[in-house]
Amino acid sequence: MHKRILVLGGDGFCGWPTTLHLSAQGHELHIIDNMVRRRQDEELGVESLTPIRSLTERIETWQQLTGQKIGLSTFDIARDYNELKSLIGSWRPDAIVHFAEQRSAPYSMKSAWHKRFTVDNNLNATHNVLCAIVENAMEESCHLVHLGTMGVYGYKTSRFTLPEGYQKVRLLSPENGEESEDTEILYPPDPGSIYHMTKTQDQLFFYYYNKNDGLRITDLHQGIVWGTETEETKRDERLINRFDYDGDFGTVLNRFILQAAVGHPLTVHGTGGQTRAFIHIRDTVQCIRLAIEHPPAPGERVRVFNQTTETHRVRDLARLIHELTGAELQFVDNPRKEQTENDLRVENQGLQNLGLQPITLSAGLLAEVAEIAGKYKDRCRQSKIPARSLWRARRDA
Repeated sequence: MHKRILVLGGDGFCGWPTTLHLSAQGHELHIIDNMVRRRQDEELGVESLTPIRSLTERIETWQQLTGQKIGLSTFDIARDYNELKSLIGSWRPDAIVHFAEQRSAPYSMKSAWHKRFTVDNNLNATHNVLCAIVENAMEESCHLVHLGTMGVYGYKTSRFTLPEGYQKVRLLSPENGEESEDTEILYPPDPGSIYHMTKTQDQLFFYYYNKNDGLRITDLHQGIVWGTETEETKRDERLINRFDYDGDFGTVLNRFILQAAVGHPLTVHGTGGQTRAFIHIRDTVQCIRLAIEHPPAPGERVRVFNQTTETHRVRDLARLIHELTGAELQFVDNPRKEQTENDLRVENQGLQNLGLQPITLSAGLLAEVAEIAGKYKDRCRQSKIPARSLWRARRDA
């Protein structure tokens, strides 16, 4: 069924390929983006490994290839509320996909300024979207799909499999010790950075606006994304997706593959015993589409899916890349404040029940990413590879 879909943050690593995938399915797309991710490249002195074109050229190229138009507005949804409210009210989207948050945990921990920016941007952006839907009386007609993070659960070892959003609990009466009947609450959050903290606050915003105003919301708790290209972005080099490799925005598996391509040691933080959830970028766009195609019914509580397909220990990934490429392993100090080792088991059946056929780690897909890294390796600035954002400042005694 044809839908009008507004993509917030449609120029980004996940937003751009999602926009193209939805457009290829015949939906009508409009992007809002303030280009902050490109300005952050300037701030950090590093560009995407892949040469990404201007957003205008990207959109024009897609229209030339497919005949599909994508609308564009360039303003800041965290600051320009009236523009956001007006656009939502006039365009009347069936679905809003919300990628418009500062997405990097390391970037959020660089300094007090970066922490404050992440909080101001992410919380204001999310709340403004919710307010604009309510003010336009679109609580039942518009479905909000939000890209969250597995990091809301925390990364401590648990004896239990992490549920999809909600945890069954039984409460005890302090007066007589009687147990209540089972009830469900949002799984207790345990953010590991300021970025993750903003995503836990998003959950509370969604809970409230769903309860109070009846908003229809799907919250996707996504794992670490690897890979770069989708079927749509591969159609023309002018459509190519971002490939971040630096210590702030690069994701671990992509970073390892790039490091191998340029002859840099694979930088394993601490013991490498961190277990994380992963998903390929092609599955990310599929998950967004499936969520849009299966909205919660009016009156249904916030729907939460764990948008991840597999879990891996970081040092195991490093050893895999070492075996494939011969790259040296280098164990370095962990800049994060986190458990040295953790196990992770994740419930992820919800999206598979909607039709997701997971893409899991394979030599073929690793080779595809390695090919891109090799093709553009001359654009790499090796001085930007180390992760230098510290969770706690190291002060001399």
